[in-house]
Parts: sequence; C-alpha cells; structure tokens
Amino acid sequence: MSDNAAPPESLMPYDAWAEEALRDVAIRALEHAAAHGLPGEHHFYLTFRTDHPGTTVPGHLKARYPQEITIVVQHQFEDLQVDRAAQRFAVTLFFGGVPSRLVVPFGALTMFHDPQVRFGLRFPVTGADLPTFADDAPDEDAPAAAPPESAEPPAPAQVVSLDAFRRKPAKDA
Repeated sequence: MSDNAAPPESLMPYDAWAEEALRDVAIRALEHAAAHGLPGEHHFYLTFRTDHPGTTVPGHLKARYPQEITIVVQHQFEDLQVDRAAQRFAVTLFFGGVPSRLVVPFGALTMFHDPQVRFGLRFPVTGADLPTFADDAPDEDAPAAAPPESAEPPAPAQVVSLDAFRRKPAKDA
C-alpha cells in the first residue's frame, strides 16, 4: 500500500462538527461580551454575509455591502444580544452617529477576530447549509427594535476592509 493513498471517505461528519465547535468559540465570546462587556482591550472584528437568509442590515449598509461586511464591536456598540434558540446575534452600531440595528444568523459569520490577542477564526461561506446553523427568516410582522436613546451621539463605528488582515508579499531586496 502506498503512503500517498487518499484516506478513506468518512461516514462521520467531522468537518461539520469541527465547524460547529469553532463557531461556538465565536458565539461564546459574543455571549461573554453581552453579559459582562469587553474586558481590557479585547474587541471583535466580525465578518458576515449580508446576503445570507435571516440577516437584517439597514438599507444604506446593504447597498454599500451587498454580499459581505466587517463590523467592529469595540467602543461604540449597544444592546448586544445572543440568541442561541434563534441561532443569531443582534447589536446596535453607530454609523455617522446614526444607530443601526444588525441581526446576524450564526450561519452568516465568515470571520471572527480579536486583535488584542491575535486570535482569529474563518468559517466557510457555506456554513448556513449545516443543520445546526439552519436559519429561519425573521418574522415580517414583528415590529423592528427601537434604537436605544442616548444623551449624546457616540462616535461612528468602524467598517474595516479585510485587506488589513491579509499578509503582504515580501519585497525583493
């Protein structure tokens, strides 16, 4: 038998289980931030598909980012909620001083990064087809969440390009 032989195809869904476990790390981090705030200098870059079923993004952001967006959960966020039963999280961010409520199914997440500790995870775009992360479309008759009132408008949240995370090619000397 050759050492180059491909391993036999598994009858166990290891890939799906591994993706579920990695997504759970990101979900637990969001739950911790929702319950206790962000400790120290921790903050999250979250990239998700804006075209994923069940994702709710204000129209001006959807027009600018029709497929994918990266948000920063750091200083200017409110009302972070993680709902495991509905398989999604929601957060209010401020864009140009205007509050915007985002609802993101777990299956829409494609990247989680905490630059404070250089920890990051990437998820396949096809994660929504896993049974564990099947997303229900939001109820169209449900009233939209009212943005929280604030005495003074906070600074706008950052939308970050993924280029900041890509390695730059080495320059020839």
